[in-house]
Amino acid sequence: MEVQETRVQTDRVLTIPNVLSMARLVGVPLFLWLILRPEFGGPKSDGWALLVLAFSGVSDYLDGKLARRWNQISSLGRLLDPAADRLYILSTLVGLTWREILPLWLTVVLLARELVLLVMVGILRRHGYPPPQVNFLGKAATFNLMYAFPLLLLSDGTGWISSLAAIFGWAFAGWGTTLYWWAGVLYVVQVRRLIRADAMAD
Repeated sequence: MEVQETRVQTDRVLTIPNVLSMARLVGVPLFLWLILRPEFGGPKSDGWALLVLAFSGVSDYLDGKLARRWNQISSLGRLLDPAADRLYILSTLVGLTWREILPLWLTVVLLARELVLLVMVGILRRHGYPPPQVNFLGKAATFNLMYAFPLLLLSDGTGWISSLAAIFGWAFAGWGTTLYWWAGVLYVVQVRRLIRADAMAD
């Protein structure tokens, strides 16, 4: 996810950052299929699922960095990048909850934040504003969750590696969830200020 930028945007579609974001989107159904294979009688493919998640994390870092360095920040990229982040989080929540690696309550807490954000976006559109740009806190929350999910997936096993992965995975999950909601509250405050400013202007 990109933090707030003031550079000039381009309308180009086929840029390297956009291609990376598109590749991340293609990886979402692949990741979900890999993680759910054992639930449908297939072999366990957690190693491959972890590789897809690792690619997602690396490409998430690269697309924003390259877009800024090569002046390829685009309107499409601003849509693709957060969409890919949210779809990965959603697919991971579905997969890990289905396999009972994540408790249902944590999934509900994270999805509730997404619902709040959707309501805020709807309110902004009704007043003629675009969706709020991702702030640093939201990006930090996403990074924490993207670290937590592969570690929790790795914890679904035996041995000291799984035990260690569980400890660090839940630590990242706790921080990520807290920051995720904190960023959500800031979005609500931002929307409220914009709407109040419009009301005062009228």
